[in-house]
Amino acid sequence: MGALRQTQAVETKHKLSNTLRNWLPILHSSLSDLGEAMAPFVEANPVIEVKSGYEEDFEKKIPRKVISRSVSNSRTQQIEALTIQHKTLYDVLDEQLSSSLFPTPISQEIAQFVVANLDENGYYEGNTLDFCQQHAIDEKSFEKVRQRFAYVEPLGIGAKDLAESFLFQLDNSEISDAAYPLAVTIINDLQNIHNYSKENYFNEVMHILSTFKNPPNLEYQEDSAQIVPDLMIYFNDENQIEVQLNDAYYPAITIDTDYGVKHDFIKEKIKEAKSLVDALEMRKATLYKVGLMIVEYQYEFFTGGQIMPLTLKMLADEFGHNPSTISRAIANKYIACDRGVLAMKDFFTTAIDEDVSNAAIKDFVVSLIKNENREKPLSDMKLLEMIQEKFKVKMVRRTIAKYRKQLNIAGSSERKKLYKLGH
Repeated sequence: MGALRQTQAVETKHKLSNTLRNWLPILHSSLSDLGEAMAPFVEANPVIEVKSGYEEDFEKKIPRKVISRSVSNSRTQQIEALTIQHKTLYDVLDEQLSSSLFPTPISQEIAQFVVANLDENGYYEGNTLDFCQQHAIDEKSFEKVRQRFAYVEPLGIGAKDLAESFLFQLDNSEISDAAYPLAVTIINDLQNIHNYSKENYFNEVMHILSTFKNPPNLEYQEDSAQIVPDLMIYFNDENQIEVQLNDAYYPAITIDTDYGVKHDFIKEKIKEAKSLVDALEMRKATLYKVGLMIVEYQYEFFTGGQIMPLTLKMLADEFGHNPSTISRAIANKYIACDRGVLAMKDFFTTAIDEDVSNAAIKDFVVSLIKNENREKPLSDMKLLEMIQEKFKVKMVRRTIAKYRKQLNIAGSSERKKLYKLGH
């Protein structure tokens, strides 16, 4: 009896390890790439038949007006329309050009000129001199605006070359103040990178550089990135919020359990096929649970409010995994709702520590400056002190300056001048 139980335990463990082996690549892939992620498990298995749930021409069936929020359609129609969407690099950039980074008509024109003159890798190659002559501005003014692309996503876009692209990305990285000067030196001398291997902080710099995109438009190398949401979140006719899996786009797996040949090899392949089905179900269950938790934490957003500060650690704690596992699980996953198609990662803010999000800190900075003494505006050091005291976090002054620039807030001395001009 004991031997039988041991055999069953081994078989259960084998089945689970098979499922987990299949599950990770299937969980990590986007819905549009799911078929490709399953291919290695399918190709060598004669008992599996896979029917793709993905239709190339689906988008052509969607009237563009249905996607627009200004058109009064039922939520069901809106969700249907958002089941698949293409976003090119230019779509992503256009959405950001109306931000506070480019507040004036001339800064708008410069930004549009930069975007119109990106090469195939995302580097700026426009004729700056011609533009400046036509618009009667100097190159310094032009460059001041172009440099704001350091805060445009994808990070590094609009730079003139690889080095500048890395500098753009460096200003948005979490590199320590101590390592920052070495990083700048190395970026400006990339050909001789190993000459600096004995320098202090070399390993930290190399780790940071390894996370940078090269070239900056890496994610958009094809004409467009296909976006197929895994989840749809909407209010039903009873005005209750619902989370729905985008089942129509999941591949359908058929297992031929009555395969003509009776052999141990076929038995093993049937087992493997069943573990693949289990892996697909685990993916669905995991992402459905993520969707439910996003609704729980971000209910205000779905009723017209703002996305609230939410860290990956909160989600990781619920799942009993570490944040990096959860981060990979939600990468390249999208949610369709009546406010648009959003990446799952958009519902989470980058944590400065486990409990505080940089979005909350930016909001605090805005409120401080809104109410500051106009005769004596708050310096970055003073802002740093107040943030550290309120949020109980350790930060560096450079991060505060970075947040200011992202929020399009001038430095304290410049604000003082502006206040005087306003009197």
